[in-house]
Amino acid sequence: MSETAIEVRGLRKKYGDDEAVAGVDLTVRRGEVFSFLGPNGAGKSTTVEILAGFRRRDGGTARVLDQDPGTAGRRWRARIGVVWQRETLVPQLTVRAVVRHFAGYYPDPRDPDATVELVGLGEKAGARVTSLSGGQRRRLDVALGIVGGPELLFLDEPTTGFDPRARRDFWSLIGDLAEDGTTVVLTTHYLEEAEALADRVCVIARGRIRAEGAPATLGGRATARATVSWTDGGRRRETRTEEPTRLVGELATLFSGEVPGLSVHRPTLEEVYLDLIGDDERDARAEGEAVSV
Repeated sequence: MSETAIEVRGLRKKYGDDEAVAGVDLTVRRGEVFSFLGPNGAGKSTTVEILAGFRRRDGGTARVLDQDPGTAGRRWRARIGVVWQRETLVPQLTVRAVVRHFAGYYPDPRDPDATVELVGLGEKAGARVTSLSGGQRRRLDVALGIVGGPELLFLDEPTTGFDPRARRDFWSLIGDLAEDGTTVVLTTHYLEEAEALADRVCVIARGRIRAEGAPATLGGRATARATVSWTDGGRRRETRTEEPTRLVGELATLFSGEVPGLSVHRPTLEEVYLDLIGDDERDARAEGEAVSV
């Protein structure tokens, strides 16, 4: 069995004249949490649909769990789990009955009752689905996505509409699954979600990958110049430097101890992301101007 869960080269998908996925290359290792970041219409969900075997690609190659998702059969499908952004339509039964029903579709499922407990719905096991809150319904979706015991789990915008507390609880659940060895591919709009969960993130825009790497190093974050700010004589001063520790030491000597109003700032994931998306928007405007000339 390969150590690679997903291997994609030159992946393409068009809808009419719109190229939703325009030559994507990526590798996802087994056991890691990999996150797609990008604006609406970037190609994130289309890429996931292709990798999960729900949509045909127009070009390129794809291997998911050592098989082509475009031709793989039922045994392969039993090895993956998918939680779509939209809620799963389920029979209006109790939580326990629905999870048991879905477990019957798989050759070697998780224990349904243990799955209900794992997603935090133990106290709601006997409740009908219609009585669940939005966050609880999302947990049920995850239960249905993992009850088959998948090696690979796709999560498409899983916490859209969650309040902050529900989102944090969900992150804890995904962290538990990852620790259990499940490979997770996550698409999200929430930068803090990707930073909290992902081993690696990939920024995709207009169907192309703009940057890829660990959240702490994406777009050169780890080596980017830091901004050191302080107050001197009632005026705010700042300097960008590649050696913030040295500069802080010099300031401490200058002020004989505490440096008034000292702060040291490196680019956040949000700032790097917005720069990457900004580059994409500038490219789009340039293309539009070229066409109009």
